[in-house]
Amino acid sequence: MRKLSIVNGPNTNFFGIRNKEQYGSVTYESMMEEAVAYGEQRGFAVEVFQSNGEGPLIDYLQKLYHEAQAAGSAIPVVINPGAFTHYSIALMDALESVHDLVPAVEVHLSNVHAREEFRHVSWTARECIGQIAGFGKEGYKLAIDAFKALEAEGRI
Repeated sequence: MRKLSIVNGPNTNFFGIRNKEQYGSVTYESMMEEAVAYGEQRGFAVEVFQSNGEGPLIDYLQKLYHEAQAAGSAIPVVINPGAFTHYSIALMDALESVHDLVPAVEVHLSNVHAREEFRHVSWTARECIGQIAGFGKEGYKLAIDAFKALEAEGRI
């Protein structure tokens, strides 16, 4: 079973607490439990990582790279970089550095393109296969389905 990692950035652990009008009332824990169960149904061994810090996110992506290299198999990543989406060149560089063995799909619960102007720019999406935004917690499932399709096509 191929490993798939869900990586969440700052304040995502406060889904269900923070700005419920924008992000809904489903808790982070519940959302991740549902995403893990869905990923496992789709044939992935799912691991979840969350950090409010930029450095730990970069370290984790690099760890996945070395793990994929040792295993000889890519590890897909569903990433919600949170606010780092809009200004973290360091996270963008990390995604670029690992993308051959750690391909990523960026997910946002809200439609970032319908929000404040600064949210329309995603530095991190530049190094991802694609971006899914505006579908709430279902975005994680859509990203998992995208990776399943890419796997079936032999693209990961």
